[in-house]
Amino acid sequence: MNLLTVLDALLEEGSVMGAAERLHLSSPAVSRTLGRLRAVTGDDILVRTGHSMTPTPYAMSVREDVHRLVRQAHEVLSPIRELAPATMDRTFTIQCHDAVAASPLPVLVGRLRQQAPGVQLRALAENSVDTDDLRHGRVHLELGGGRPSLPEFRSEPLGTDPFVVAMRADHPCATGLDLKAYAAHPHVLVSRRGRLTAPIDETLAAEGLHRRVVAAVATLPTALRIAAHGDALVTCTAVLGRPLIEAFGLVARPLPIESPAVTIHCNWHQRYDSDPAHAWLREQVRASIDEITAD
Repeated sequence: MNLLTVLDALLEEGSVMGAAERLHLSSPAVSRTLGRLRAVTGDDILVRTGHSMTPTPYAMSVREDVHRLVRQAHEVLSPIRELAPATMDRTFTIQCHDAVAASPLPVLVGRLRQQAPGVQLRALAENSVDTDDLRHGRVHLELGGGRPSLPEFRSEPLGTDPFVVAMRADHPCATGLDLKAYAAHPHVLVSRRGRLTAPIDETLAAEGLHRRVVAAVATLPTALRIAAHGDALVTCTAVLGRPLIEAFGLVARPLPIESPAVTIHCNWHQRYDSDPAHAWLREQVRASIDEITAD
């Protein structure tokens, strides 16, 4: 590659001194490289004619090819930083909790269709076990409440979402929900791993209370469907859960105990840090979260 770069400069400038100035090298260094080029090609490349140098017929025949190869090499080593979303043709894969899929994802799809009609979005559900999909590039972005701990991953908080309690509109607690009533009624827990307890149970235990979890399900829609057909309560986040809560005709009441809001994280692998298209996608995700949070 170094030989081609010097050859390109020699053919463009027509002299060792001109090529040296163009490449910010010394004239002796360029002269040595010209000697190597002559040895490799078996051709003089440039020959002296009076006070100037003239390319040989071989040099003239390869001039355009050399220039094209050098230009292509520079393009490979200098990734394009300018992005044109309107002409981008790419497929992104996002893995997210179903509440995220129901709330900001429709907004995100609308933004992509408007700004980048050639972009396709693949949304995958959370797995019940941890995978290497993010590490191996099978997933470009992971959205949810958790964040990776390994240094090869990047994570950015997109906002916070407080907890609420979803229930039927005619539920006995719809008119008022205190802590004792919250503990006394049955609960459906949303857990991709099928866990029957959550951090809030420790808070209840500190108050001398215990709730009965009648079921643990993998998705929020399943939990809300159960709540719509009985007295079970579902604890979920307010903003992300709102479209599903409304879709099932349920109501949401504030959680009757102090609990930290959930932080919504956007996670990705460090290989995409300098990818302009990936950075643009992250911006669109953040804007979508901001839009539903502002409603």
